[in-house]
Parts: sequence; structure tokens; C-alpha cells
Amino acid sequence: MTNAETLKVLNRLKLLARFMDNGWSIPFTKIRFGADPILGLIPGGGDLVSMAVSLYVVAKAYKMGVPNTVLLKMMGNIAIDTGIGAVPVLGDAFDLLFKSNIRNTDLLHDFLVKNGKV
Repeated sequence: MTNAETLKVLNRLKLLARFMDNGWSIPFTKIRFGADPILGLIPGGGDLVSMAVSLYVVAKAYKMGVPNTVLLKMMGNIAIDTGIGAVPVLGDAFDLLFKSNIRNTDLLHDFLVKNGKV
């Protein structure tokens, strides 16, 4: 994969992360939220859908050659988000604050920059 292709994939993943974590704001506040906390309101399946989207980012990172240490950090972010996010009420509030997709795309970006891939 060329640097230009890698950058294109990274930018798409960042857009997805913003949609999931920071897509909208609450008027007159600095609070931003995305589809992740909204999906978390759906009993049972909402958190699983959010987790699947998050795992897509990790799968793309794996295909880009990200080392296991970074992939494990990404999986840890997803585990925290999914685990606490599944707790009624507390999980919904937590989803507003813990932006696992943004964290994971930041980890991916840092790795790619550090290794001269973008």
C-alpha cells in the first residue's frame, strides 16, 4: 500500500471515528457525542453494533501492519468502551466521555507517522 493509499484509508477511518464519537454537539455546551452513545441506548444489540464498528478500525490497522502492542491498546479501548457502555445509565454517560474510536485512530495515526507511512 502506498503512502497516499494509506493516508486515504486513515482519513476514512478518522471520519468514521468522528461519526461514532463526536458527530454532534449539545447546543450551548462543549459536549460532543456521536452514534456510539445513541446506539448504546438500544437494549442488547446497540453496544454490539458499536463494538463491530470499532473492531473494523482495528482490522484495518492490522492490515496496515500495525504491531500487536498497538493493536492490544486499541482492543483495550474497545473492551473498556463496550464493557462499561453496557451498564445501564452509567454506560450511556460513560460513552459521552470515553471516545474509543478517536483514541484508536489517534494510535493508528501516531504509528503511521512515526514509521513514515503517511
